[in-house]
Amino acid sequence: MLNLDTHILVFALSGTLTSIEQKVLAAQPWGVSDMVFWELSMLIRRGRIVLDLNDSAAKSALRQLHVWPITLEIANAIGTLDFHSDPADEIIASTSIVHRVPLVTRDAKIRKSKLVPLAE
Repeated sequence: MLNLDTHILVFALSGTLTSIEQKVLAAQPWGVSDMVFWELSMLIRRGRIVLDLNDSAAKSALRQLHVWPITLEIANAIGTLDFHSDPADEIIASTSIVHRVPLVTRDAKIRKSKLVPLAE
């Protein structure tokens, strides 16, 4: 199982993954923190991405994802992170730590972390 950050999910849905990301994502099933759905909605509302969450293809793709809820353990893990970022990124990264699942991200701050397991 892989944990996708919000932008990797957007790139996957829009078909704009790099060839390396495509290979990584083809190897395992996908999951997301439930925070990703909130972040998608906010990005759409602010006009930063164009994605129709009511589109049947998008709905179908999103329903196939494993979704990890934000738990007390994940919230507590935020305090142990070795980087500071926006709350959504910290929750997504903490989800990978708590569930011991590699995160797929392009975020440079997260990629420098010694704690967050990363998909390579």
